[in-house]
Amino acid sequence: MLGFLAAVAPITMSPGTSLTLVVSRVAAAGRRHGWWIIAGTITGLYVHATLAAVGLAALVLHSAQAFRAVKTIGAVYLIGLGLWLIWSTMRRPATESSPRRRRWVGVRHPFGQALLGNVWNPKAASIYLTLAPQFLDPGRSVLVPLLVLATAHAAFVTLWLGGWTVVSQAGARLLRTERAKAAINRAGGAILVGLGLRAATS
Repeated sequence: MLGFLAAVAPITMSPGTSLTLVVSRVAAAGRRHGWWIIAGTITGLYVHATLAAVGLAALVLHSAQAFRAVKTIGAVYLIGLGLWLIWSTMRRPATESSPRRRRWVGVRHPFGQALLGNVWNPKAASIYLTLAPQFLDPGRSVLVPLLVLATAHAAFVTLWLGGWTVVSQAGARLLRTERAKAAINRAGGAILVGLGLRAATS
């Protein structure tokens, strides 16, 4: 487990969709959004671990057309999410009178955004197909061990993004104006669009 964490740490700590969402959404809307993003991200990790165990993700990576389809969908989603963040700064803020009534799986909710961003990322699937098997015992069931590795990975992700959630909220206290929040969302949206374009062309 420690070897697996050491291997995935550089990938986890590199800037990506989840980190961008945490910084932009927490600065604009508070710490609660950060925990929703973390929950969506680690749910996506379990999805990839389960798919790898049953062989579905392997089919995607071994089929050039299927891999390209998943990659394209993921890139389009990142670009769309980035454009949505930018667009949200150009309209009047929605009222927050009843936040608990919002659908927590909707694409506008931070949980749904983080979950979809992770699930449609073929690089996340490749972690559990190329990296994780090196830490499994051959000839034995892989479902439970993969879920154990995914749990360790999820704990690391929670610590990493949780730290950024605290930092982002502390920074947001110094940037309480709507103009500053809009600038953060625009920057985050531009980063997501860039990530999507890179995914589409790489």
